[in-house]
Amino acid sequence: MIGRLPILDISPENVLGPVKAVPEERFTVGATVIREGHDSLAAGVVVHSPEGRRLPLVPMREKAPGTDRYEAEISLPAEGRWSFSIESWSDPFTTWLHVARVKLPLDTDTDLVLEEGARLLAKAGRRVPRNPDLSRAAKVLRDTSLSPMEAFEAAVTDDVVSAMERDPVRELVTRSKRTKVVVHRERALFGSWYEFFPRSEGAQVDTAPGQELSGTFATAAKRLPAIADMGFDVVYLPPIHPVGTAHRKGRNNTLNAHAGDPGSVWAIGSADGGHDAVHPDLGTIADFDAFVTEAAEHGLEIALDLALQCSPDHPWVTEHPEWFTTRVDGSIAYAENPPKKYQDIYPLCFDNDFEGLYAEVLRVVRHWMDHGVRIFRVDNPHTKPVAFWERLLADVARTDPDVLFLAEAFTRPAMMRTLAGVGFHQSYTYFTWRNGKDELTEYLTELSRETAHYLRPNLFANTPDILNAYLQDGGRPAFEARAVLAATLSPTWGIYSGFELCENTPAAPGSEEYLHSEKYEYRPRDWAGADASGTTIAPLITRLNELRRVHPALRELRNLRFHHVDGPEIVCFSKHRPGAPGEPDDAVIVVVNLDPHRAHEATVRLDLPSIGHTWEEDLKVTDELTGHSYTWRADNYVRLDPATGPAHVFTVSGR
Repeated sequence: MIGRLPILDISPENVLGPVKAVPEERFTVGATVIREGHDSLAAGVVVHSPEGRRLPLVPMREKAPGTDRYEAEISLPAEGRWSFSIESWSDPFTTWLHVARVKLPLDTDTDLVLEEGARLLAKAGRRVPRNPDLSRAAKVLRDTSLSPMEAFEAAVTDDVVSAMERDPVRELVTRSKRTKVVVHRERALFGSWYEFFPRSEGAQVDTAPGQELSGTFATAAKRLPAIADMGFDVVYLPPIHPVGTAHRKGRNNTLNAHAGDPGSVWAIGSADGGHDAVHPDLGTIADFDAFVTEAAEHGLEIALDLALQCSPDHPWVTEHPEWFTTRVDGSIAYAENPPKKYQDIYPLCFDNDFEGLYAEVLRVVRHWMDHGVRIFRVDNPHTKPVAFWERLLADVARTDPDVLFLAEAFTRPAMMRTLAGVGFHQSYTYFTWRNGKDELTEYLTELSRETAHYLRPNLFANTPDILNAYLQDGGRPAFEARAVLAATLSPTWGIYSGFELCENTPAAPGSEEYLHSEKYEYRPRDWAGADASGTTIAPLITRLNELRRVHPALRELRNLRFHHVDGPEIVCFSKHRPGAPGEPDDAVIVVVNLDPHRAHEATVRLDLPSIGHTWEEDLKVTDELTGHSYTWRADNYVRLDPATGPAHVFTVSGR
């Protein structure tokens, strides 16, 4: 049934599950609302709490005259499963107000018009709680000692109109279906991630071949204070499980491993255990617990890799051969993406024993939850059935709604969106391959508007698998520019260890693999030496994370707006969050030179209303990276030299 006053095209909407938000995150609810004829209608949003309580109606406004598109901005105060619905109604007072303003000056039907208004206001005044101002206005409209226009102007004051807007007379009320909204904890939207391999921290490699020693959880814990000091919130660990020996990959992904080569951490499983075990070189499960505790003492959460694949030595291979694909020659199929081959990894097959495999994976996830892991980074979820993830994430959420899952799915957009729709809290994106102004603008507009209500982007600037050509060719300025972009475009961003050292040597020309990739060997780094020599960009990263924590505008996604710049090398965008009553707005303006080799100058034209100001205002802006302040207007000259700093990060501190 379409309803008496049709409510159509409700947004936001996620056809695969609830809309997503975090506490106090502002988002726009919209709908097309129509009716026959010319009488006025109105619409509002009704929020329903997790306990089923109806909150006060939030009025909606027509987006533009004649569009029939109504919108309102709402936010939800706490975690839980909320919902909202939209109500539309015929608004007889607004209809009467329009008629009165047309007819009374023309001296047409004056007695009838005034009486209709008096009855409306009298009815409104008798509602509970009673409003004597409305009852008095009704009497004034019936005062025959006044001319019709005098009676109208005396009765229909601004206070009366405001009172009728706050508590309208509603007729023909029509209600939409409810839209579900799940409100997650803030870390689902906002956080800074740091990825590193525990086995590299404290590893001993300057020894005789075959005598190299792995780092441990204890030595890796020594890196945690520096990570916290840079302002990160999440430490992401690649798999920490035993590594198989069959077909073990050697250094630089060679097929023949030598003595001492530790193998790929993603080749999970050996005689020492599988997905619920820790590599004995790293320590024991008690050592892992101590690592988690140490991280928490520094304000860091642990995100653990959930990679559903196995080494040929994994216990599952012998205990559950039905969980793998058997080829016609009787061998188990290893992973491959021609021409790439991964002989050291067996992918799982979910078609022979879905229930058994599902139960085991759920057990593994809950095992690590019991050891303090509340965030999982899921490796290649697009190679497993979507129905599997929909069920797993829902089962975990029912008992532990604080547990978060990040989808590492560099695949086609439809699959990435589907995984987000069925419940993944965050998603990797194509950000690492979006380096030009137009492609950044188009892609981040999509992420911040079209899909923000269910797909939350985590902008990793690099990964162990992705050393983009921009970083290879651009040197330190490229790393600085990408750090600024990732940290300010999205409320969640991340780096893989070594980014702060601007490591950018590829395995081969045209390759995105690192030379001496840490995936296949220990890679201890001289952090103290880098700090002493100034070859690290850790101070910039630290400053960016400081700004993200103190500026609420940078903790949001849907408030991203791009501004016009008359040059292809410079991009400008802003984030704005209105202040609470009596508090100032928060606005951040970012300007980045995307060319890491040359200085460029341009004119930036700001859309001042989008950051809470009028077109005529002067703004005092302060570059939070240098401390320099300027007066900016709608049009502003900029010049950025990558040799001295490729970006401005302005805060607006006054008018």
